[in-house]
Amino acid sequence: MIDPSAKLSVSRQAIVLGISRGSVYYKPRPVSDADLKLMHRIDKLHMEFPFAGSRMLQGLLIQEGFKVGRLHVATLMKRMGIEALYPT
Repeated sequence: MIDPSAKLSVSRQAIVLGISRGSVYYKPRPVSDADLKLMHRIDKLHMEFPFAGSRMLQGLLIQEGFKVGRLHVATLMKRMGIEALYPT
């Protein structure tokens, strides 16, 4: 899509394509092994307790020996595309 060796500068190419210049240079970081392990356990717990939100999952993970904060659990849940099921 963006060709750094083209006559048109990268900035101009980004403008023509209608994307931000920052997204051209962005390289996503790989997920760490610790986060993968944590995400796997969150997935298992979510299947067992679909009503559990980030607060409850954090408590369950701490009981299992993980040292994790609620916001990190919420971020991983968002990344995984899972959320607690609540009655309507």
